[in-house]
Amino acid sequence: MDRLERETFDLVLIGGGISGAGIAHEAARRGLSVALLEAADFAAGTSSRSSKLIHGGLRYLALGDVALVRETALERKEIFRIAPHLAEPRWMVLPTRNRATLMKFRVGITAYEKLGAVESADLHRNWSGDELARELPLLDRSKWKFACAYREYLTDDARLVLANLRGAAGMGAAVLNYAPVTALLLEGGRAGGVLARCSPSGRELRVRGRCVVNAAGPWVEAVRRLEQPEVPDWLHLSKGIHVSLPRQRLPVEHLVMMQTLDKRIIFAVPRGEVTYLGTTDTSYAHGASEWPEIAVEDVEYLLEPVARYFACESPRPEEVIGAWAGLRPLVAQPGKGPTEISRKDEIVRGPSDVVSIAGGKLTGYRPIAWNVLAVVSEVLGRRLAEPERDEPLPGGDFDGDLDRLAAEIAPGHDLTAEQARPLARLYGTEAARVLALGAEPLVAGARLRAGEVDWAVTEEGALSLEDVLYRRNRAALWAPAAAREAVVPVARRMASLLGWDDARSSVEIDAVRARMEADLAFRTPA
Repeated sequence: MDRLERETFDLVLIGGGISGAGIAHEAARRGLSVALLEAADFAAGTSSRSSKLIHGGLRYLALGDVALVRETALERKEIFRIAPHLAEPRWMVLPTRNRATLMKFRVGITAYEKLGAVESADLHRNWSGDELARELPLLDRSKWKFACAYREYLTDDARLVLANLRGAAGMGAAVLNYAPVTALLLEGGRAGGVLARCSPSGRELRVRGRCVVNAAGPWVEAVRRLEQPEVPDWLHLSKGIHVSLPRQRLPVEHLVMMQTLDKRIIFAVPRGEVTYLGTTDTSYAHGASEWPEIAVEDVEYLLEPVARYFACESPRPEEVIGAWAGLRPLVAQPGKGPTEISRKDEIVRGPSDVVSIAGGKLTGYRPIAWNVLAVVSEVLGRRLAEPERDEPLPGGDFDGDLDRLAAEIAPGHDLTAEQARPLARLYGTEAARVLALGAEPLVAGARLRAGEVDWAVTEEGALSLEDVLYRRNRAALWAPAAAREAVVPVARRMASLLGWDDARSSVEIDAVRARMEADLAFRTPA
């Protein structure tokens, strides 16, 4: 923290979600000195609550947003190149009732593939008959006789944020979580830095910078009002929720696209011990919130299509074993609902030269960063250096073959390749270093390893039990039963690393257990 007060940085960033992390990484690549401050934990808001897909957004093509689709479709390949463990190629399956509809979808998907420069090995394929039965045996083939499967990429949003932040830090950026910004430092009418508070210590920090960027996501308006108290509303907050079923309850091996009764598209996504469904897209008028509530009506909305697409009984809300909700900071467009609003980003330069960013998609986080840095260049009054070809993010220095990477990691730690694969997906080539800190499972029969806790604390800035279970090893999402069992063992290991006393450990344990109960509060009638 001393460095934050000692230096005058080229760029002070407010917000540690994917936009802030991407800007920090791209700025550091261009030789700027960077400080990033996050009010809570890195990725604690929207950037850990997405559908976890790196995709171009096929539906935006239907809305005529060709430029956005082309940009994000091309970005899929680049993210795979720099972080293949966080951009896993998967088949997205689009079931259809008849051949005519299949042909119509193929036209759109072909255009999508051309926009994204998809290579021949990854071009879409059509399934029917025995092939469809083999690839998607649970599909109700009395209704859905055909399917088109095309390539999308499965990511881990919070870990993509962390990878970008660690990459930025490796190039000299200073990043700090749990440091909410409370005021701007104004010098001659210009923003010359920020006043922040370190939540764990209570220490006040004066962080000086030649340019301030506001990338606070759903809180971007609150930060703008530090500069302009009367600034008009800018955002339309949209709530998206996801729910998880036990994997054996909905055993699919591919990503499956389904349509709701009101004609929206949602996905079924297999991951870890769950298959999750999402997302909703409804207006949220209660202001920015780190943990938006999950209503049983939203859950029922996501569960309803399952029995229409698959040969199984309709799942009930009480069968849901995990859930998460996040807020999208969309740029408001009067007269349009959340499903109609473009996901394009918008950048505003305020009267004190604070640069604010809203909107955008997870997949397009790098182009967002480039656009922001173009404005930063104007504020700084100098041209930024052109970076070299982007090097892999931490853990991404391999060819993308996760099975081979897992097979290489496993023998040195007395694991099977199957046991090593989840670690390869989370940490990439750094998985071996994680396991070197402790390969033993913290809970019998669960994949959560002791070294993951140490790594989260020492390398990834985790300060709370929630940070570890929800955003570092993701056990709360992908292995919720094991995560509940692991609460005390993880807290015990964190206590030894961070010097917690019994009282602090109890507070952490109670907080995470309350969070886990709140996630599923919709299962209990009011």
